[in-house]
Order: sequence, then C-alpha cells, then structure tokens
Amino acid sequence: MRASNVTAVYAADTGQDVPAVDNVTIEVPEGQIVGLAGESGCGKTTLGNALAMIANPPLYVVAGSMQIDDQTIDLTTLAKDSNNLHRPYRGATVSLLPQGAMNAISPTLRIRDLVMDVMSAHDKNVTKAEALDRATDRLKMLSMPTRVLDQYAHQLSGGMKQRMVTVVSTLLDPKLLIADEPTSALDVSSQKQLIEMLLQMIEMKIMRGVIFITHDLPVLSMVTDRLAIMYAGKIIENGLTEDLVHNARHPYTSALLAAVLDPTVETRTKHVLGIPGSPPNLANPPSGCRFHPRCPFAMDECTTTEPAFLSEGNHQIACWWAEKNPGVTVPMEVTTV
Repeated sequence: MRASNVTAVYAADTGQDVPAVDNVTIEVPEGQIVGLAGESGCGKTTLGNALAMIANPPLYVVAGSMQIDDQTIDLTTLAKDSNNLHRPYRGATVSLLPQGAMNAISPTLRIRDLVMDVMSAHDKNVTKAEALDRATDRLKMLSMPTRVLDQYAHQLSGGMKQRMVTVVSTLLDPKLLIADEPTSALDVSSQKQLIEMLLQMIEMKIMRGVIFITHDLPVLSMVTDRLAIMYAGKIIENGLTEDLVHNARHPYTSALLAAVLDPTVETRTKHVLGIPGSPPNLANPPSGCRFHPRCPFAMDECTTTEPAFLSEGNHQIACWWAEKNPGVTVPMEVTTV
C-alpha cells in the first residue's frame, strides 16, 4: 500500500485553510506494521482520517491518492460524490481503529447488533450467525468473554470498550488497518493481547498491513517493522525501526527518543529530557525546515529552504544537517534540554 502526496486542510473562520497534513507520502509494505510517531498536533490522526476516507468538514483532503494492489483511490473530498465513491473502500479495503473508544460505540445498541450492522452494511447477504461467528473469533484473540456481545457500551469498562472497537474495526478483514492510539486506554496485559492479535492477523494474512499511530515510542520499537516520524504536518524521517531507534538522523527524531523512558536495563541511569519550545502554528509555519526554531543544529539553509528527502539505503531523512553529516547519528544529549 502506498499513499502519495496527501494534503489535508482545515477550513478556518478567517477564510484561510490550515494545512494539517502537507504533501505526505507513506508506504506500508505487505505484511508489515508501520509506526507513525510525533508530538500532539503534528497531523498523525488527521493523516489517519484522510487515509481511512472518513474526513468530514471542516477537514478536507485537497490532494492525494492511495494505491492498494491494482486499485488507485482518489482520496480528495472536494467532489460532491466523494462520500459515495469512498464508501465501498471504507471498512473493507481500509479500516480505522479510532482514538476515544468511549465514544466509538453506540450506547443504544447491544454489541451483537452493532456487529451485524457493520457486516451487513458491506455485505447484504451475510447472516447473523456468520457475523457473530467472526466476532467471536476476534474476541477469543483478545481473551474476551463472548457474553460481551449481549451487553451495551455502558456495561463495559474502558479497556473492554477499546478491545471491542478493535474487534469491530477488523470484522471486514481490511487490507490496511489504521490503528490510532490503540493501546492508550489499556493496561499492560491488554496491550500485549491487542498487539499479539494484530501480529497474528498479519501472519494469517487477514490483514495486509497496519499503520500504528501512537506517542509510545517503546511500543513502536517493539512491534513495528518501519517507523515514520511526523512533525508539523510533514514526515521528516522514515526507515527500518531498528535503524531509526539506534541511528536517528534527524534532530527531531533524536529528541523524541530522548524524551521517553524506555523499558531497558539502562532505564535507571537514563535522564528523560524535554524538547525545548513547541510545535509551530500551521496557519503560519516557519520558512525552510519547520523544526529549525527548536533545532540546536539549525544552519542558514534551514531557515530559508525546505530540505529534500535524502536516501541512505532504506532510510530517508529531510534534514540539511543529515545531508552535511552522512551516516552520523544525531547525539541525543545535544538535541534536548
């Protein structure tokens, strides 16, 4: 799966559109999990909504397409019939596992009725028994009792709601699953079960790939094959997970890694360091590299000219410092304060 040149904007009262996702290209190789990381407000969820084809006003996708197998899907939402054009792909080709499980399940339906609604919306010939059998299989993967199918949302804990949303999001065996903060409401054991379910579904080829969006870099480092780092609406570094974690080539990636406490034997001696400053206002982003006001390595080029992607094998970086220092890992102790 490859999404190309995706641009999504929010319509503002001032009449000026705010670009939350700016000309982003992201690729998910078959059978892999791609992690998408970055600070809050960098555009991760907006990109997920654009790829899942559920963008609603004031969010508009103004450019971009997605290639899955031999299908090319126009992601733009400006056309009047875009909703009808995208409907056949939602849930079956691309499915979204959303943030906020508390609000993702209808309070007026039993879970079994929700399951049937989702399945029948895409296949009118599916029987209730077939729909419930598939839901039961997914529940077993997450070690959940089948009795939850007879319950309402208010009868489930927050963690059970999150896992139930995972079940519903995968009912149609989507080729691509976009998992937006899927472990944020779960305890450690439930996180492990959910991650194992995703890995099992990929291994069984129920799904072809996953985009895993989260702030939890230690989780991403353990479960993803590739990482993409997003800042101010743009992807600024991507590559193999192990390569990015141990050889960050962009100062922002290095700063993110230094700002989290990872569960390793070095934890007791590691200082967690914050990133100075804050992300820019995308209504009026900085010129050149958008990270330059916060970057200790900023040069004259950084302030005036946006860097192009530099390729180093499977590793791509948009950074002037990386271009002038080929193969050099950004030192964490310099990028943070």
